[in-house]
Amino acid sequence: MNTPMETNPILLSFPDRFETERLIIRAPEWGDGERINEAILESVEELKPWLPFARNIPAVSESEAYVRKARLQFMERSDLVMHLLDKDSLQLVGSSGLHRMNWETRTFEIGYWLRSSRTGQGLMKEAVDGITDFAIQHLGANRIEIRCDSLNERSIKVAERCGFTLEGTLRNVMPRDRGGFSHLKVYSKVRGVEY
Repeated sequence: MNTPMETNPILLSFPDRFETERLIIRAPEWGDGERINEAILESVEELKPWLPFARNIPAVSESEAYVRKARLQFMERSDLVMHLLDKDSLQLVGSSGLHRMNWETRTFEIGYWLRSSRTGQGLMKEAVDGITDFAIQHLGANRIEIRCDSLNERSIKVAERCGFTLEGTLRNVMPRDRGGFSHLKVYSKVRGVEY
């Protein structure tokens, strides 16, 4: 593990992939665009209310451009997108990662989504638990957050099943497509409190 004094993220060394019981969790790789695009197209109706990227269906080339940028951001440690692959089939089942990072305080936010055909199998809980362990063991995480829309029941259930504590709800955070404003639930795990 890196020493607590290392705060320049570009100098930090940590794995770009690891495994859980059923998943390979890894940094994006050039060429993943088609696989990501396929997962988004399958899941667009479920993702659209919660994730801005699903509101305008991307072309495969746009997905590939996103993947390449995500790979570069992973390498420069500015955003850590992680793709979720089924160990047996190698199907890309979703995406997650660590975002909105503060390397000085070692705080991170986990974001996530699964393709529609793979929901309800406990894969997202497994991924979030694995990424949480990765953040603690390899990044020295002091605080990990999950932020989700107050109406996104599936995302809320993942946070709760993974043992994150609800700290509060930020009200009227952004406009909803269907009118009104969304409220954002903030869950966390904090070193020395939950683990």
